[in-house]
Amino acid sequence: MTTILVTGGTGTLGRLVTERLRTDGHEVRVLSRHSRPYAVDLREGGGRLDAAVEGVDTIVHCASSPRGGDERAATHLIAAARRAGVGHLVYISIVGVDRVPFGYYRTKHTVERLVEESGLGWTVLRTTQFHDLLVQMFQGLAKSPVMLLPAHVRDQPIEVGEVAARLAELATGAPAGRAEDMGGPEVRTLSSLAQAYLTATGRRRAVVNVPLWGAAYRGFRSGGHLAPERAVGKGTFEEYLTKRFGRR
Repeated sequence: MTTILVTGGTGTLGRLVTERLRTDGHEVRVLSRHSRPYAVDLREGGGRLDAAVEGVDTIVHCASSPRGGDERAATHLIAAARRAGVGHLVYISIVGVDRVPFGYYRTKHTVERLVEESGLGWTVLRTTQFHDLLVQMFQGLAKSPVMLLPAHVRDQPIEVGEVAARLAELATGAPAGRAEDMGGPEVRTLSSLAQAYLTATGRRRAVVNVPLWGAAYRGFRSGGHLAPERAVGKGTFEEYLTKRFGRR
């Protein structure tokens, strides 16, 4: 079996990737800022990163932060992987990073290019948004008596466990370049998803769709972040809500 390093291995996705790989019998190292013995801040790099990467066959790069620093982290990780002779770098990205001019998407697209130009064997998987990300957004919006949503925007949420299974599969195979995108089973309006969340949590809120402006909003409104032709996910948003909040 191979030795695989999972960056961000304590996060929502990385934890499930780690569990899947270990269940399949692989030796897995978990790298995060606070995970011993491979506690590394990728934005800083350094000797501890080299020690974490030494002897690794494959890296699954799940670590990411909307607060910035992803490009610097990827640069350090790729340099360490080159020094260690890592054969395969797998990166998780987002559908639409090349179509929607949103700041975090631009960062993810930049990291994709760094991976592609790294000189390493590489695989990039793009997926639509995870169910739990929508719930986080709705939880914040529901603090007000009125939930304000961007008008005419749809989403295609996917079950994170399905993405983890696919990443584990890709990590144990040969470098595949750009893998086929993964989208959730349904393209839904944000308002219908918000109503499902409110029903599942027993909350009563007015939902109001508000037109916005700007290039990023136009990109989302036009569906640049969707992959209806790759609706390969099985778990629906309602099924996720039931598992998380129970039946109401």
